[in-house]
Amino acid sequence: MGTAFQKVGISTALLIACGFSPWVRAQSLNACGQGPLMVGQKQVGVASYFAQNCNQPWQGQNMQMDFTYTQNIPEWAFKRAARHLLQRNIKDQKIQAVFNPITDLYRPVRSGDLYSLKYNHATQTLSLSLNQQNLGQLQHPLAQQYFNIWLGPQPFSAKLKQQLIK
Repeated sequence: MGTAFQKVGISTALLIACGFSPWVRAQSLNACGQGPLMVGQKQVGVASYFAQNCNQPWQGQNMQMDFTYTQNIPEWAFKRAARHLLQRNIKDQKIQAVFNPITDLYRPVRSGDLYSLKYNHATQTLSLSLNQQNLGQLQHPLAQQYFNIWLGPQPFSAKLKQQLIK
């Protein structure tokens, strides 16, 4: 009886997994590029860019950026840089203000910490996590524009942008 129950359980799990596999594939992202995060002459980490299709523009698709840090960085530095780079890339102050809730979520990092910024195109949701702990999200039609910080016309680093979106 125990063996029959295990077989039924395994069969059910496989059926459920097969039923969700197209959803999982649709959500999968490809590694597109990676580069050092430089502040002046000092490397403070590494940035990685993932997208559904690396050969298409970043706008209009699911995407993610990961930032692995090799230096301690205070939260005020993240917040100040994000607001400055959003102002530089998005001229409308009302649109800039849309991003305040996500920018306010930044926390200080220590060497080895990982920030992940994920965008789901279907739900227009931007999520921020630190060391795989969700800090919060922003659901808005313009949420993907937050990536202008790194991928916009005047990004954090033009060299980094080239390395991310080859």
